[in-house]
Amino acid sequence: MQRLRAIVESERFDRVIVTLIIINAVSLGLETVPSVMADFGHLIVTVDRAILAVFVVELLSKFAVYRLSFFSSPWRIFDLIVVGIALMPTTGAFAVLRALRIMRVLRLVSVVPSLRRVIGGLLNALPGMGSIMLLLGLFFYVFSVMATKLFGGDFPEWFGTIPASAYSLFQIMTLESWSMGIVRPVMAAYPWAWAFFIPFILCTTFTVLNLFIGVVVSAMQKEHDEEAASDRATLHDEQAIILDEIRKLRDEIHAMNGRG
Repeated sequence: MQRLRAIVESERFDRVIVTLIIINAVSLGLETVPSVMADFGHLIVTVDRAILAVFVVELLSKFAVYRLSFFSSPWRIFDLIVVGIALMPTTGAFAVLRALRIMRVLRLVSVVPSLRRVIGGLLNALPGMGSIMLLLGLFFYVFSVMATKLFGGDFPEWFGTIPASAYSLFQIMTLESWSMGIVRPVMAAYPWAWAFFIPFILCTTFTVLNLFIGVVVSAMQKEHDEEAASDRATLHDEQAIILDEIRKLRDEIHAMNGRG
């Protein structure tokens, strides 16, 4: 069992899994090309099934090594879910699951340490992002009510209801055809409408959305600092062990010299 643990925890094993994930991603993409499937369909399907079999063996090996502690790692649970989806039948009512097979590519997140750090930073940013989402929701509600009252009569398609206004404002916030598509036609009927839309863009696009970036960057920096602190603590412990062994060796040498 110790030999199996050494294998599944080795860097070479991780590199093999990463390579298979990339190959699997390419094969799943090729399945969407009819001409390729017509010539090499059998080979691509065989490669896909063989790689899936390797993933199943990998999970079984880790379960044999870690037993119930297998479920203590969220990354191993994620791998189990992704591979489990790939093992489900893809015919009849479950045909939609064929499209979910590409989720196996997401296993790169659980295998590559740098990607795990990025996801960890994003998860740590969720509480702060929740507060920003609440603030953004308040902005949208206030501006949607105002837009419906101000422009709903002449532009019912864009601002006839609060949901329609919210969707139009979302388009404006993303800056997708906001000027020529919505704002300028509204300004043709209401020349002062810029005084409504420009503050909205400043409050959302250039302020609130940048707060998202700030929160994510701060969380990822915190994740990096914690990992660096953990590495320093591990190095300090290893140095303490080495120093203790050196002291014991020195004491033994002194004792041998004393007896001599």
